[in-house]
Amino acid sequence: MRAHEAGALHGNDASPSWLPYPADVHALLPGLWSQTVCRDAEGALEVGGVDVHRIVEECGSPVMVLDEEDFRARARRFRDAFAEAFAPLSGVDVYYAGKSFLCTAVARWVDEDGLGMDVCTGGELAVALRAGFPAERLALHGNNKSDAEVRRALEAGVGRIVIDSLPEIEQVADLAREAGVRAPVMLRITTGVEAHTHEFIATAHEDQKFGISLAAGDALEAVRRVLGAADALDLVGLHSHIGSQIFDVGGFEVAARRVLDLVDQVRTELGHEIAVLDLGGGFGVMYNTQHTPAAPETLASGIAEIIARECAELDLPVPRLAFEPGRAIAGPSTLTLYTAGTVKDVRLGGPHHRLYVSVDGGMSDNIRTALYDADYSCLLAGRVSDAEPAVVRVVGKHCESGDIVVKDEYLPADVHRGDLIAVPVTGAYCYSLASNYNHVPRPPVVAVRDGEIRTLVRRETEDDLLALDVG
Repeated sequence: MRAHEAGALHGNDASPSWLPYPADVHALLPGLWSQTVCRDAEGALEVGGVDVHRIVEECGSPVMVLDEEDFRARARRFRDAFAEAFAPLSGVDVYYAGKSFLCTAVARWVDEDGLGMDVCTGGELAVALRAGFPAERLALHGNNKSDAEVRRALEAGVGRIVIDSLPEIEQVADLAREAGVRAPVMLRITTGVEAHTHEFIATAHEDQKFGISLAAGDALEAVRRVLGAADALDLVGLHSHIGSQIFDVGGFEVAARRVLDLVDQVRTELGHEIAVLDLGGGFGVMYNTQHTPAAPETLASGIAEIIARECAELDLPVPRLAFEPGRAIAGPSTLTLYTAGTVKDVRLGGPHHRLYVSVDGGMSDNIRTALYDADYSCLLAGRVSDAEPAVVRVVGKHCESGDIVVKDEYLPADVHRGDLIAVPVTGAYCYSLASNYNHVPRPPVVAVRDGEIRTLVRRETEDDLLALDVG
């Protein structure tokens, strides 16, 4: 039987080996919380100068709380760190990955802070255009773009359409000729790099849906076809994205080397210089104490060094680089506030037990635990307690055993109905993946800054759900 490091009297041996017994169960661990989060004199969390009790009173529960100052500071930090690192080379463009979280207000922030933005569907493109985002700083991704989506991108004048397959080359070329324009395109290359991340968010190995295979020779053929359709297509550059939630530059090194070999081959065999290389994003964030993300400055300098070295070895001109951080900007900027309902002490056999804390949301507002086996943290948000820490599992209200928000974390053992629970780092892919499972309306997203609350996305209502039911 595994002994707990703090001693058997700490009662609950249901915790995983990686979860340390907390010295202070109320501590705000650096990296898990946005930069304005603190506790007030009564022990309640504050975000952007706003007490969590006030947020719930005004906005209801559950509610996703976006720290505007933190979000925008992260975006500018990526912009500046990469600009500095690549200035001695050929420069860089930083695009915010809109799929992580997108609404019109966020699109305007990204524009004001000087980043580009990539979108993956016609819906995301519609949000960006509605926000007045400059089309020339937009990139349209997607492995199965409809004709309508491509037409809208061409009409809007997006800066780049990222082509994902050989058949798409002919599709975009035909639509560009129909529109009487020359479409700026990039080719997404599958490099065969196995990113050390969850299977569903690794995107550069061969056996998956994205990209044009380098190993099979399709990538060079794709370049040849685009150059052959020069009346309709303008080859802006090459694109490679190896996956998501990545913590070091090792995978980028391998991917860059392979794509630069292709750049050299294109120059040698086709006589064309590739001007831009987009290495995607996927930079990881801290969801719990297992994760140690690298700073933007470290990532930027490390990748710049790799690019300079590889280009020198191949005697290649250094192309302009581009990157697409999304999670690393949006993720840590947001926390979700829930209200606890049923608290159940479940016996696991012998002396072992676990507190199940049910909250008023769940997999409809955060599917990542069920979908990606993600591990989140949490804190008692509305008060502090002298009770001993106990291992809890925070679960939702949906009719699924897999409806888990936080698999394992310590909370005070006296957690009870009505307590506010805060789950950090929910800004990326939580609202974007949200659903109406069990006909639960989606929560609002509110921005907080300087003591003010502003609704970015309002709470769905039952009327919203019923409005779509025309039966």
